[in-house]
Amino acid sequence: MRPLIALLTLAVAVVAQPSSSDPSAAVQLKSELLVVRDAALSDDYAYQQAAHLSDNIGPRPAGSPQAQAAVDYVAEELRKLGMEVHLEPVQVPHWVRRTDAAELIDYPGRAPQTQQKIFITALGGNTATPADGITADIIVAHSFDELQSLGGAKVSGKIVLFDVPFDKQKAAAGLAGEAYGEAVAYRTNGPKAAANLGAVACLVRSVGGADYRLPHTGFSLPAGIPAGAVSAEDAGLIARLAAQGQVRMHLTLTSQNEADVPSYNVVADLRGSEHPEQLVIVSGHIDSWDLGTGAIDDGAGVAVAMETAELLHRLNLHPRRTIRVIAWMDEENGGRGHDAYARDHAKEIANHAAAIESDLGAGHPFGFDAKINPDALALLRPVQEVLQSFGANVIHLSSRSPGSDIAPLSRSGVPTFGLMQDGRTYFNYHHSAADTLDKINPQELRENAAAMAVLADALANLEVILPR
Repeated sequence: MRPLIALLTLAVAVVAQPSSSDPSAAVQLKSELLVVRDAALSDDYAYQQAAHLSDNIGPRPAGSPQAQAAVDYVAEELRKLGMEVHLEPVQVPHWVRRTDAAELIDYPGRAPQTQQKIFITALGGNTATPADGITADIIVAHSFDELQSLGGAKVSGKIVLFDVPFDKQKAAAGLAGEAYGEAVAYRTNGPKAAANLGAVACLVRSVGGADYRLPHTGFSLPAGIPAGAVSAEDAGLIARLAAQGQVRMHLTLTSQNEADVPSYNVVADLRGSEHPEQLVIVSGHIDSWDLGTGAIDDGAGVAVAMETAELLHRLNLHPRRTIRVIAWMDEENGGRGHDAYARDHAKEIANHAAAIESDLGAGHPFGFDAKINPDALALLRPVQEVLQSFGANVIHLSSRSPGSDIAPLSRSGVPTFGLMQDGRTYFNYHHSAADTLDKINPQELRENAAAMAVLADALANLEVILPR
Protein backbone atom coordinates (compact mmCIF):
# COMPACT_ATOMS: atom_id res chain seq x y z
CA MET A 1 0.00 0.00 0.00
CA ARG A 2 1.15 3.53 -0.75
CA PRO A 3 0.43 6.72 1.20
CA LEU A 4 -2.80 8.34 0.01
CA ILE A 5 -1.11 11.47 -1.36
CA ALA A 6 1.17 9.35 -3.50
CA LEU A 7 -1.78 7.29 -4.69
CA LEU A 8 -3.76 10.32 -5.77
CA THR A 9 -0.79 11.83 -7.55
CA LEU A 10 -0.22 8.60 -9.43
CA ALA A 11 -3.89 8.34 -10.35
CA VAL A 12 -3.87 11.76 -11.98
CA ALA A 13 -0.68 10.98 -13.86
CA VAL A 14 -2.04 7.70 -15.21
CA VAL A 15 -5.44 9.05 -16.22
CA ALA A 16 -3.69 11.69 -18.30
CA GLN A 17 -2.56 9.01 -20.75
CA PRO A 18 -4.15 9.02 -24.22
CA SER A 19 -7.13 6.75 -24.85
CA SER A 20 -7.98 4.13 -27.47
CA SER A 21 -7.47 4.89 -31.16
CA ASP A 22 -11.22 4.31 -31.73
CA PRO A 23 -13.20 6.88 -29.67
CA SER A 24 -16.58 5.30 -30.45
CA ALA A 25 -15.44 1.92 -29.14
CA ALA A 26 -14.22 3.54 -25.94
CA VAL A 27 -17.55 5.30 -25.47
CA GLN A 28 -19.47 2.07 -25.98
CA LEU A 29 -17.19 0.21 -23.57
CA LYS A 30 -17.49 2.92 -20.94
CA SER A 31 -21.27 2.78 -21.16
CA GLU A 32 -21.25 -0.95 -20.43
CA LEU A 33 -18.76 -0.54 -17.59
CA LEU A 34 -21.01 2.03 -15.93
CA VAL A 35 -23.85 -0.49 -15.95
CA VAL A 36 -21.59 -3.14 -14.39
CA ARG A 37 -20.31 -0.72 -11.75
CA ASP A 38 -23.74 0.43 -10.68
CA ALA A 39 -25.10 -3.10 -10.49
CA ALA A 40 -22.20 -4.20 -8.30
CA LEU A 41 -22.56 -1.24 -5.95
CA SER A 42 -26.19 -2.08 -5.26
CA ASP A 43 -25.83 -5.84 -4.85
CA ASP A 44 -24.99 -8.16 -1.94
CA TYR A 45 -24.12 -11.31 -3.88
CA ALA A 46 -20.43 -11.18 -2.86
CA TYR A 47 -21.29 -10.64 0.80
CA GLN A 48 -23.68 -13.58 0.76
CA GLN A 49 -20.98 -15.82 -0.73
CA ALA A 50 -18.35 -14.63 1.76
CA ALA A 51 -20.81 -15.20 4.60
CA HIS A 52 -21.50 -18.78 3.52
CA LEU A 53 -17.80 -19.59 3.17
CA SER A 54 -16.96 -18.00 6.52
CA ASP A 55 -19.98 -18.79 8.71
CA ASN A 56 -21.53 -21.92 7.22
CA ILE A 57 -18.39 -23.75 6.12
CA GLY A 58 -15.88 -22.08 8.44
CA PRO A 59 -12.09 -22.55 8.53
CA ARG A 60 -10.82 -24.14 5.31
CA PRO A 61 -7.23 -25.37 5.73
CA ALA A 62 -5.95 -27.26 2.72
CA GLY A 63 -6.80 -30.94 2.86
CA SER A 64 -9.63 -30.50 5.37
CA PRO A 65 -13.28 -31.55 4.98
CA GLN A 66 -14.19 -27.85 5.08
CA ALA A 67 -11.88 -27.09 2.16
CA GLN A 68 -13.59 -29.81 0.14
CA ALA A 69 -17.01 -28.49 1.15
CA ALA A 70 -15.96 -25.04 -0.08
CA VAL A 71 -14.80 -26.49 -3.40
CA ASP A 72 -18.13 -28.22 -3.88
CA TYR A 73 -20.11 -25.15 -2.85
CA VAL A 74 -18.29 -22.68 -5.10
CA ALA A 75 -18.42 -25.08 -8.05
CA GLU A 76 -22.18 -25.52 -7.66
CA GLU A 77 -22.81 -21.77 -7.31
CA LEU A 78 -20.88 -21.12 -10.52
CA ARG A 79 -22.76 -23.87 -12.35
CA LYS A 80 -25.96 -22.01 -11.48
CA LEU A 81 -24.61 -19.14 -13.57
CA GLY A 82 -24.32 -21.36 -16.63
CA MET A 83 -20.53 -21.54 -16.41
CA GLU A 84 -18.38 -24.44 -17.60
CA VAL A 85 -16.94 -25.65 -14.29
CA HIS A 86 -13.91 -27.88 -13.89
CA LEU A 87 -12.38 -29.24 -10.70
CA GLU A 88 -8.67 -29.40 -11.48
CA PRO A 89 -6.75 -31.83 -9.23
CA VAL A 90 -4.06 -30.63 -6.80
CA GLN A 91 -2.19 -32.70 -4.23
CA VAL A 92 -2.08 -30.62 -1.06
CA PRO A 93 -0.70 -30.98 2.46
CA HIS A 94 -3.28 -32.03 5.03
CA TRP A 95 -3.00 -29.60 7.95
CA VAL A 96 -4.26 -30.99 11.27
CA ARG A 97 -4.54 -28.76 14.35
CA ARG A 98 -3.97 -30.56 17.63
CA THR A 99 -2.35 -29.23 20.82
CA ASP A 100 -0.57 -25.86 20.86
CA ALA A 101 0.59 -24.93 24.36
CA ALA A 102 3.52 -23.28 26.09
CA GLU A 103 4.39 -22.34 29.65
CA LEU A 104 7.31 -20.50 31.18
CA ILE A 105 8.39 -22.82 34.00
CA ASP A 106 11.46 -20.95 35.22
CA TYR A 107 12.48 -17.30 34.93
CA PRO A 108 13.90 -14.51 37.13
CA GLY A 109 11.60 -13.64 40.04
CA ARG A 110 9.23 -16.57 39.54
CA ALA A 111 7.05 -17.30 42.54
CA PRO A 112 7.61 -20.86 43.79
CA GLN A 113 5.54 -23.59 42.13
CA THR A 114 4.05 -21.24 39.50
CA GLN A 115 4.32 -20.87 35.76
CA GLN A 116 3.16 -18.40 33.10
CA LYS A 117 0.95 -19.40 30.17
CA ILE A 118 2.13 -18.26 26.74
CA PHE A 119 -0.36 -17.74 23.89
CA ILE A 120 0.98 -19.69 20.93
CA THR A 121 0.07 -21.32 17.62
CA ALA A 122 1.95 -23.85 15.55
CA LEU A 123 3.17 -22.68 12.15
CA GLY A 124 2.59 -24.49 8.88
CA GLY A 125 6.08 -25.98 8.77
CA ASN A 126 5.90 -27.33 12.31
CA THR A 127 7.51 -30.65 13.14
CA ALA A 128 5.46 -31.96 16.03
CA THR A 129 6.86 -32.23 19.52
CA PRO A 130 6.26 -35.46 21.43
CA ALA A 131 2.77 -35.59 22.93
CA ASP A 132 4.15 -34.60 26.34
CA GLY A 133 6.17 -31.72 24.85
CA ILE A 134 9.77 -30.61 25.26
CA THR A 135 11.51 -28.43 27.83
CA ALA A 136 14.44 -26.13 27.06
CA ASP A 137 15.97 -22.74 27.74
CA ILE A 138 15.02 -19.83 25.49
CA ILE A 139 17.49 -17.63 23.65
CA VAL A 140 16.22 -14.42 22.05
CA ALA A 141 17.38 -12.88 18.77
CA HIS A 142 16.16 -9.67 17.15
CA SER A 143 17.52 -10.37 13.67
CA PHE A 144 19.09 -13.10 11.55
CA ASP A 145 22.45 -11.39 11.96
CA GLU A 146 22.13 -11.48 15.76
CA LEU A 147 21.28 -15.17 15.66
CA GLN A 148 24.34 -15.90 13.53
CA SER A 149 26.55 -13.88 15.88
CA LEU A 150 25.37 -16.00 18.81
CA GLY A 151 26.65 -19.09 17.03
CA GLY A 152 25.95 -22.77 17.49
CA ALA A 153 27.60 -23.02 20.89
CA LYS A 154 24.99 -20.71 22.44
CA VAL A 155 22.01 -21.75 20.31
CA SER A 156 22.36 -25.55 20.29
CA GLY A 157 19.80 -27.30 22.47
CA LYS A 158 17.75 -24.14 23.05
CA ILE A 159 14.45 -22.72 21.86
CA VAL A 160 15.10 -19.68 19.67
CA LEU A 161 12.66 -16.76 19.83
CA PHE A 162 12.82 -14.17 17.03
CA ASP A 163 11.44 -11.01 18.63
CA VAL A 164 10.95 -8.83 15.54
CA PRO A 165 7.99 -6.41 15.73
CA PHE A 166 5.55 -5.74 12.92
CA ASP A 167 5.94 -2.07 12.00
CA LYS A 168 2.56 -0.63 12.95
CA GLN A 169 3.54 2.89 11.94
CA LYS A 170 4.21 1.76 8.39
CA ALA A 171 0.90 -0.06 8.30
CA ALA A 172 -0.97 3.00 9.59
CA ALA A 173 0.69 5.10 6.88
CA GLY A 174 -0.59 2.78 4.14
CA LEU A 175 2.52 0.61 3.91
CA ALA A 176 1.01 -2.53 5.42
CA GLY A 177 2.38 -4.79 2.71
CA GLU A 178 5.89 -3.49 3.22
CA ALA A 179 5.61 -3.92 7.00
CA TYR A 180 4.40 -7.49 6.51
CA GLY A 181 7.17 -8.30 4.07
CA GLU A 182 9.84 -7.24 6.55
CA ALA A 183 8.47 -9.25 9.47
CA VAL A 184 7.22 -12.35 7.67
CA ALA A 185 10.75 -13.32 6.64
CA TYR A 186 11.30 -14.49 10.22
CA ARG A 187 8.16 -16.62 10.21
CA THR A 188 9.05 -18.17 6.86
CA ASN A 189 12.80 -18.66 7.25
CA GLY A 190 13.44 -18.34 10.99
CA PRO A 191 12.93 -22.01 11.89
CA LYS A 192 15.46 -23.13 9.28
CA ALA A 193 18.00 -20.58 10.49
CA ALA A 194 17.52 -21.76 14.07
CA ALA A 195 17.68 -25.45 13.14
CA ASN A 196 20.94 -24.90 11.26
CA LEU A 197 22.53 -23.79 14.55
CA GLY A 198 21.19 -26.74 16.52
CA ALA A 199 18.08 -25.21 18.10
CA VAL A 200 15.48 -27.69 19.36
CA ALA A 201 12.57 -25.39 18.44
CA CYS A 202 11.89 -21.95 17.00
CA LEU A 203 9.30 -19.35 17.96
CA VAL A 204 8.59 -16.05 16.26
CA ARG A 205 6.76 -12.93 17.33
CA SER A 206 3.39 -12.99 15.55
CA VAL A 207 3.28 -11.03 12.31
CA GLY A 208 0.37 -8.69 12.86
CA GLY A 209 -0.60 -5.21 13.91
CA ALA A 210 -3.07 -5.58 16.80
CA ASP A 211 -1.81 -6.35 20.30
CA TYR A 212 -4.71 -8.31 21.80
CA ARG A 213 -2.62 -11.33 22.79
CA LEU A 214 -3.66 -13.13 19.62
CA PRO A 215 -1.12 -15.42 17.96
CA HIS A 216 -1.04 -15.32 14.15
CA THR A 217 -0.23 -18.54 12.29
CA GLY A 218 1.09 -18.94 8.75
CA PHE A 219 3.42 -20.80 6.43
CA SER A 220 6.98 -21.57 7.44
CA LEU A 221 9.54 -23.63 5.61
CA PRO A 222 9.77 -27.11 7.16
CA ALA A 223 12.93 -27.19 9.27
CA GLY A 224 12.69 -30.48 11.14
CA ILE A 225 12.04 -28.76 14.48
CA PRO A 226 8.90 -27.46 16.21
CA ALA A 227 7.94 -24.01 14.92
CA GLY A 228 5.39 -21.67 16.42
CA ALA A 229 4.30 -18.05 16.74
CA VAL A 230 3.60 -16.36 20.06
CA SER A 231 1.50 -13.26 20.60
CA ALA A 232 3.29 -9.93 20.40
CA GLU A 233 2.75 -9.39 24.13
CA ASP A 234 4.24 -12.77 25.00
CA ALA A 235 7.25 -12.18 22.75
CA GLY A 236 7.90 -8.96 24.61
CA LEU A 237 7.43 -10.68 27.97
CA ILE A 238 9.91 -13.43 27.13
CA ALA A 239 12.46 -10.97 25.74
CA ARG A 240 12.28 -8.81 28.89
CA LEU A 241 12.66 -11.80 31.19
CA ALA A 242 15.52 -13.21 29.11
CA ALA A 243 17.36 -9.90 29.48
CA GLN A 244 17.25 -10.50 33.27
CA GLY A 245 18.46 -14.10 33.23
CA GLN A 246 17.62 -17.69 32.35
CA VAL A 247 14.15 -18.42 30.94
CA ARG A 248 12.96 -21.98 30.55
CA MET A 249 9.88 -23.13 28.60
CA HIS A 250 7.78 -26.26 28.33
CA LEU A 251 6.51 -26.42 24.75
CA THR A 252 3.87 -28.68 23.21
CA LEU A 253 3.14 -28.26 19.49
CA THR A 254 1.55 -31.34 17.97
CA SER A 255 -0.27 -29.65 15.07
CA GLN A 256 1.32 -30.58 11.76
CA ASN A 257 0.96 -31.40 8.07
CA GLU A 258 0.09 -35.02 7.45
CA ALA A 259 0.29 -37.01 4.22
CA ASP A 260 -0.76 -35.18 1.06
CA VAL A 261 -4.37 -35.58 -0.01
CA PRO A 262 -6.18 -34.80 -3.27
CA SER A 263 -7.93 -31.46 -3.60
CA TYR A 264 -8.92 -29.07 -6.39
CA ASN A 265 -8.73 -25.64 -7.92
CA VAL A 266 -12.21 -24.58 -8.99
CA VAL A 267 -11.97 -23.28 -12.58
CA ALA A 268 -15.11 -21.91 -14.24
CA ASP A 269 -15.47 -20.30 -17.67
CA LEU A 270 -17.99 -17.80 -18.96
CA ARG A 271 -17.16 -18.34 -22.61
CA GLY A 272 -16.32 -15.38 -24.80
CA SER A 273 -18.55 -14.48 -27.71
CA GLU A 274 -15.77 -13.72 -30.23
CA HIS A 275 -12.48 -15.00 -28.81
CA PRO A 276 -13.36 -17.81 -26.40
CA GLU A 277 -9.77 -19.07 -26.46
CA GLN A 278 -8.52 -15.81 -24.91
CA LEU A 279 -8.83 -15.80 -21.11
CA VAL A 280 -9.26 -13.10 -18.48
CA ILE A 281 -8.87 -14.55 -14.99
CA VAL A 282 -10.62 -13.24 -11.86
CA SER A 283 -9.58 -15.02 -8.70
CA GLY A 284 -9.11 -15.45 -4.97
CA HIS A 285 -8.01 -18.40 -2.85
CA ILE A 286 -10.55 -20.73 -1.32
CA ASP A 287 -8.40 -22.20 1.46
CA SER A 288 -7.70 -20.45 4.75
CA TRP A 289 -5.92 -20.97 8.01
CA ASP A 290 -7.87 -22.59 10.79
CA LEU A 291 -7.73 -20.18 13.74
CA GLY A 292 -10.42 -17.89 12.31
CA THR A 293 -13.04 -18.52 9.64
CA GLY A 294 -11.16 -17.13 6.64
CA ALA A 295 -13.48 -14.21 5.93
CA ILE A 296 -10.98 -11.57 4.85
CA ASP A 297 -8.30 -14.11 3.94
CA ASP A 298 -9.63 -14.99 1.51
CA GLY A 299 -13.34 -15.68 1.45
CA ALA A 300 -13.82 -12.09 0.34
CA GLY A 301 -11.49 -12.55 -2.63
CA VAL A 302 -13.28 -15.66 -3.87
CA ALA A 303 -16.63 -13.92 -3.40
CA VAL A 304 -15.77 -10.83 -5.47
CA ALA A 305 -14.39 -13.06 -8.24
CA MET A 306 -17.64 -15.03 -8.23
CA GLU A 307 -19.61 -11.80 -8.42
CA THR A 308 -17.86 -10.78 -11.64
CA ALA A 309 -19.43 -13.80 -13.31
CA GLU A 310 -22.76 -13.32 -11.54
CA LEU A 311 -23.04 -9.70 -12.70
CA LEU A 312 -22.29 -10.47 -16.33
CA HIS A 313 -24.74 -13.37 -16.25
CA ARG A 314 -27.50 -11.35 -14.59
CA LEU A 315 -27.00 -8.34 -16.88
CA ASN A 316 -27.00 -10.64 -19.93
CA LEU A 317 -23.63 -9.32 -21.08
CA HIS A 318 -21.45 -11.37 -23.40
CA PRO A 319 -17.78 -10.32 -23.34
CA ARG A 320 -15.64 -10.99 -26.38
CA ARG A 321 -13.15 -13.03 -24.37
CA THR A 322 -13.72 -15.76 -21.83
CA ILE A 323 -13.97 -14.74 -18.19
CA ARG A 324 -12.37 -17.47 -16.10
CA VAL A 325 -13.13 -17.57 -12.37
CA ILE A 326 -10.53 -19.44 -10.32
CA ALA A 327 -10.86 -20.33 -6.65
CA TRP A 328 -7.27 -21.29 -5.87
CA MET A 329 -6.46 -24.08 -3.43
CA ASP A 330 -3.49 -24.10 -1.01
CA GLU A 331 -2.34 -20.50 -1.28
CA GLU A 332 -1.71 -20.52 2.46
CA ASN A 333 0.41 -23.62 2.98
CA GLY A 334 2.69 -23.89 -0.01
CA GLY A 335 0.92 -22.63 -3.14
CA ARG A 336 0.47 -25.96 -4.84
CA GLY A 337 -2.75 -24.83 -6.49
CA HIS A 338 -1.15 -22.11 -8.58
CA ASP A 339 1.82 -24.34 -9.35
CA ALA A 340 -0.51 -27.05 -10.66
CA TYR A 341 -2.45 -24.56 -12.78
CA ALA A 342 0.71 -23.14 -14.33
CA ARG A 343 1.94 -26.65 -15.12
CA ASP A 344 -1.35 -27.97 -16.46
CA HIS A 345 -2.07 -24.90 -18.61
CA ALA A 346 1.47 -24.22 -19.80
CA LYS A 347 0.49 -24.61 -23.46
CA GLU A 348 -2.30 -22.02 -23.06
CA ILE A 349 -0.30 -19.27 -21.36
CA ALA A 350 -0.10 -17.26 -24.57
CA ASN A 351 -3.92 -17.13 -24.61
CA HIS A 352 -4.14 -15.65 -21.11
CA ALA A 353 -4.99 -12.03 -21.82
CA ALA A 354 -4.81 -10.95 -18.17
CA ALA A 355 -5.21 -12.21 -14.60
CA ILE A 356 -6.69 -10.43 -11.57
CA GLU A 357 -6.42 -11.50 -7.93
CA SER A 358 -7.92 -10.26 -4.67
CA ASP A 359 -6.00 -11.31 -1.54
CA LEU A 360 -5.57 -8.35 0.79
CA GLY A 361 -8.88 -8.45 2.60
CA ALA A 362 -12.05 -6.52 1.93
CA GLY A 363 -11.09 -2.92 2.70
CA HIS A 364 -11.91 0.01 0.43
CA PRO A 365 -10.16 -0.42 -2.96
CA PHE A 366 -7.99 2.40 -4.26
CA GLY A 367 -7.48 0.68 -7.60
CA PHE A 368 -4.96 -1.91 -8.74
CA ASP A 369 -1.34 -2.85 -8.44
CA ALA A 370 -0.37 -3.99 -11.92
CA LYS A 371 2.57 -5.73 -13.50
CA ILE A 372 1.91 -4.67 -17.08
CA ASN A 373 3.56 -3.02 -20.03
CA PRO A 374 3.26 0.77 -19.48
CA ASP A 375 1.94 1.04 -23.04
CA ALA A 376 -1.19 -0.76 -21.79
CA LEU A 377 -2.24 2.16 -19.60
CA ALA A 378 -3.90 4.07 -22.44
CA LEU A 379 -6.27 1.16 -23.05
CA LEU A 380 -7.39 1.20 -19.42
CA ARG A 381 -8.55 4.81 -19.31
CA PRO A 382 -12.28 3.89 -19.46
CA VAL A 383 -11.78 1.67 -16.42
CA GLN A 384 -10.25 4.50 -14.43
CA GLU A 385 -12.93 6.97 -15.43
CA VAL A 386 -15.70 4.58 -14.36
CA LEU A 387 -14.05 3.67 -11.04
CA GLN A 388 -13.21 7.26 -10.13
CA SER A 389 -16.68 7.76 -8.63
CA PHE A 390 -15.67 5.82 -5.49
CA GLY A 391 -11.92 6.39 -5.62
CA ALA A 392 -10.79 3.07 -7.09
CA ASN A 393 -9.09 4.52 -10.18
CA VAL A 394 -5.41 4.15 -9.29
CA ILE A 395 -3.21 1.88 -11.40
CA HIS A 396 0.14 1.48 -9.73
CA LEU A 397 2.81 -0.13 -11.89
CA SER A 398 4.74 -2.83 -10.07
CA SER A 399 7.89 -4.74 -10.95
CA ARG A 400 6.62 -7.88 -9.24
CA SER A 401 3.45 -9.93 -9.30
CA PRO A 402 0.57 -8.21 -7.48
CA GLY A 403 -0.70 -11.54 -6.17
CA SER A 404 0.83 -14.82 -5.04
CA ASP A 405 -1.51 -17.13 -6.95
CA ILE A 406 -1.10 -15.25 -10.23
CA ALA A 407 2.68 -15.03 -9.79
CA PRO A 408 3.46 -17.96 -12.14
CA LEU A 409 1.37 -16.27 -14.85
CA SER A 410 3.06 -12.96 -14.16
CA ARG A 411 6.49 -14.54 -14.55
CA SER A 412 5.36 -15.88 -17.93
CA GLY A 413 4.51 -12.39 -19.12
CA VAL A 414 0.74 -12.38 -18.58
CA PRO A 415 -0.49 -8.89 -17.58
CA THR A 416 -1.46 -9.19 -13.91
CA PHE A 417 -3.52 -7.04 -11.54
CA GLY A 418 -4.15 -7.16 -7.80
CA LEU A 419 -6.85 -5.20 -6.02
CA MET A 420 -5.13 -2.42 -4.07
CA GLN A 421 -7.14 -2.43 -0.85
CA ASP A 422 -6.91 -0.33 2.28
CA GLY A 423 -4.73 -2.66 4.32
CA ARG A 424 -4.13 -0.48 7.36
CA THR A 425 -5.96 -2.88 9.69
CA TYR A 426 -5.81 -6.06 7.59
CA PHE A 427 -2.84 -7.53 9.43
CA ASN A 428 -4.54 -6.97 12.79
CA TYR A 429 -6.71 -9.99 11.97
CA HIS A 430 -4.74 -11.86 9.29
CA HIS A 431 -4.09 -15.54 10.12
CA SER A 432 -5.58 -15.13 13.60
CA ALA A 433 -8.75 -16.18 15.39
CA ALA A 434 -10.13 -12.70 14.65
CA ASP A 435 -10.43 -13.29 10.88
CA THR A 436 -14.23 -13.52 10.95
CA LEU A 437 -17.14 -12.19 8.92
CA ASP A 438 -17.72 -9.13 11.11
CA LYS A 439 -14.44 -7.70 9.74
CA ILE A 440 -16.06 -7.28 6.31
CA ASN A 441 -17.80 -3.98 5.64
CA PRO A 442 -20.56 -4.83 3.14
CA GLN A 443 -20.29 -1.52 1.28
CA GLU A 444 -16.53 -1.83 0.90
CA LEU A 445 -16.98 -5.39 -0.34
CA ARG A 446 -19.40 -4.05 -2.97
CA GLU A 447 -16.71 -1.58 -4.03
CA ASN A 448 -14.21 -4.41 -4.41
CA ALA A 449 -16.69 -6.40 -6.47
CA ALA A 450 -17.34 -3.38 -8.68
CA ALA A 451 -13.63 -2.71 -9.21
CA MET A 452 -12.84 -6.30 -10.18
CA ALA A 453 -15.89 -6.69 -12.41
CA VAL A 454 -15.31 -3.41 -14.25
CA LEU A 455 -11.67 -4.20 -14.94
CA ALA A 456 -12.42 -7.78 -16.00
CA ASP A 457 -15.24 -6.73 -18.33
CA ALA A 458 -13.02 -4.10 -19.91
CA LEU A 459 -10.13 -6.52 -20.43
CA ALA A 460 -12.53 -9.04 -21.95
CA ASN A 461 -13.98 -6.46 -24.37
CA LEU A 462 -11.03 -4.37 -25.54
CA GLU A 463 -10.48 -4.41 -29.29
CA VAL A 464 -6.98 -5.76 -28.67
CA ILE A 465 -5.45 -7.60 -25.74
CA LEU A 466 -3.00 -5.70 -23.57
CA PRO A 467 0.56 -5.62 -24.91
CA ARG A 468 3.05 -7.77 -23.01
